[in-house]
Amino acid sequence: MQKLSPEFERQLRLRQDAESRLREGSAPPNGGWTVGPDSLTLLYRLASDPDTAADALRLLSELQTHQVELDLQYAQLRSDQEELDQALARYRGLYEFAPVGYLVVGLDGIILEGNRAGAELLGTEPDGLEGQPLASWFEQGSQPTVQGVVDACREGAAGVCCSVACGGRGRSDAEPFQLTATLGPGGEEVLLVIARSEPSPQ
Repeated sequence: MQKLSPEFERQLRLRQDAESRLREGSAPPNGGWTVGPDSLTLLYRLASDPDTAADALRLLSELQTHQVELDLQYAQLRSDQEELDQALARYRGLYEFAPVGYLVVGLDGIILEGNRAGAELLGTEPDGLEGQPLASWFEQGSQPTVQGVVDACREGAAGVCCSVACGGRGRSDAEPFQLTATLGPGGEEVLLVIARSEPSPQ
């Protein structure tokens, strides 16, 4: 027996659900779908002729079922969108208020975004990071190392770590930092964790 495709099975379940709801009178509220003038004209012509009146009823039933299918799909899309919005807000909150510094860096070494902790570690506000070269936040001697991390990720390396000194952007102090980076899922950005280095044990 030939196995039905997932899409065909989904459409079949949708049709069965729509027909069941019509029989029970539990169809969802109309989502604004209307029958066009051409369809109404055809229905009227078929219904006016005794020989085709049964066809008119079948067509009307099909139109009603299709409308319920559309309404069910619309309701599911709205539900899915609400779930996506909630999930996005949750993960955005986790990213933004994480106690660890996160930076998203382009393959050209330009910071695309950073969270609050990352900005605080670099001595700025979150909106002060976007569009700035990552290396510029570090001492001149560390800048080639920082750029090397981005280059290594661009070549496909994962979990690249390095120790650098954060002291760029006019800072008077140089503070040791640990960078850990990997290439993002889409391959178009570098995901970077920044943290203060723990002092070496004496």
